[in-house]
Amino acid sequence: IAPYRGFIRRLFVENTPAARAYKGQAWLFLGVANSDALLYDDEWQEVKEAYPGQFRLDYALSREQTNKDGGKMYIQDKVEEYADEIFDKLSRGAHIYFCGLKGMMPGIQDMLKKVAESKGLDYDEWLKGLKSKKQWHVEVY
Repeated sequence: IAPYRGFIRRLFVENTPAARAYKGQAWLFLGVANSDALLYDDEWQEVKEAYPGQFRLDYALSREQTNKDGGKMYIQDKVEEYADEIFDKLSRGAHIYFCGLKGMMPGIQDMLKKVAESKGLDYDEWLKGLKSKKQWHVEVY
């Protein structure tokens, strides 16, 4: 979460040229096991309160929430809830960033592929397009 935290600080907390110029919306999907493990929640809440139209926040709490099928709520499940909106934003030039454990990416990519195909898109071409336009960012370890 550290890269995204820095990104949010540059846009909403620090007095930077980027912050003054930014007119878009940042949307954080944060996944942890339990609500007592939410990292930097106080900071996220402050930004959300100060910039309600520019910062959205959604949590995936795997041991406290359930997905649409009654299973654990993971990031891919939470993102899928907003798939139409996310795909629309991406089609209009939004960027998508993934930060965290590399083990999360297969589930996320499987979900994105399923959604893309349900929209009549060729997933590999769609992803290639995002990458070529530098809209796809992954920082996992």
